[in-house]
Amino acid sequence: MTTQEQTSGIHGWTVALLVLAILLIDQWLKIWVKTNMSLHESIDIFSWFKISFIENNGMAFGMEIGSKIFLSVFRVVAVAGLSYYIWLQLKEKAKTGYVVLLTMILAGAIGNLIDCMFYGLIFNVSTPYNVAELVSFGDGYAPFLMGRVVDMFYFPLIEATWPTWMPVVGGQDFVFFSPVFNFADFCVSVGIIALLIFYRKELSQISFQKKEQVNEGEQEQE
Repeated sequence: MTTQEQTSGIHGWTVALLVLAILLIDQWLKIWVKTNMSLHESIDIFSWFKISFIENNGMAFGMEIGSKIFLSVFRVVAVAGLSYYIWLQLKEKAKTGYVVLLTMILAGAIGNLIDCMFYGLIFNVSTPYNVAELVSFGDGYAPFLMGRVVDMFYFPLIEATWPTWMPVVGGQDFVFFSPVFNFADFCVSVGIIALLIFYRKELSQISFQKKEQVNEGEQEQE
């Protein structure tokens, strides 16, 4: 593959459209689930795939790291930093695949940030006994940045019981794959994994400076 073929022909409006498309899919799924299913309700699509409505305060796949406000602020900072970095990559005409994967991660992060920022303001609380409804802005279940993230995709590919002779876990049920996630989580995870596999060189050279600035700094040191 030639250098010209590797460099990006992608433009800022293309990145914006990709972000918008991912957000529309992500938010449509979340709003449909939240306004049509009660908390912890599950719909069997196949034996190995279910739509299971849960909410979480944490990061991707329901992980809990730090306080809720810390996570929300961290998302805001991460989105701002990644947006700036993608802008730099567009200016430097980075590889199209690299920019696309970064954009998937950005869109996924924004998708979950929207939940934290606004869902607590526009929805009443979801419970196992009632389906949430849209309410007047500000009359929801939580203040700004304190909303919960909606998850729904559940893939119990293997459900089994540990052999009784095994210590500690013997006789207990286990599920693979047990995390429940959403479309935004999927985009972030696919983006990160693909970057680690195909763009290790680019990741090792990450800089928030333009190439011209980096080159000038190197020349001054020489």
